[in-house]
Amino acid sequence: QVQPVESGGGLVQAGGSLRLSCAASGKSFSTIAMAWYRQAPGKPREFVAAVSSGGLGNYADSVKGRFTISRDNAKNTVYLQMNSLKPEDTGVYYCTVGGSLWGQGTQVTVSS
Repeated sequence: QVQPVESGGGLVQAGGSLRLSCAASGKSFSTIAMAWYRQAPGKPREFVAAVSSGGLGNYADSVKGRFTISRDNAKNTVYLQMNSLKPEDTGVYYCTVGGSLWGQGTQVTVSS
């Protein structure tokens, strides 16, 4: 496995949507759980969502019902669909491969 690469961040108004992508190479991608974390300025990194190798997702309470995590094993890519965005969703979003490899992050800014 190599370091994952995130994309899709940007500036959006409250109530808007964004879709983040995380591309991770490696033959064993389909067998590894993937997750998204985020870090707001001055705060510790926090869990957002994870998807198992079988496609089962789980979410932080703060994003349940608004965010959806999915994976496309044919493309070695994990997605995070973010709807009904709030200013408190602002931060750098990181993708992790199995909790051991981390991307550089992509900035998400939600304006009020």
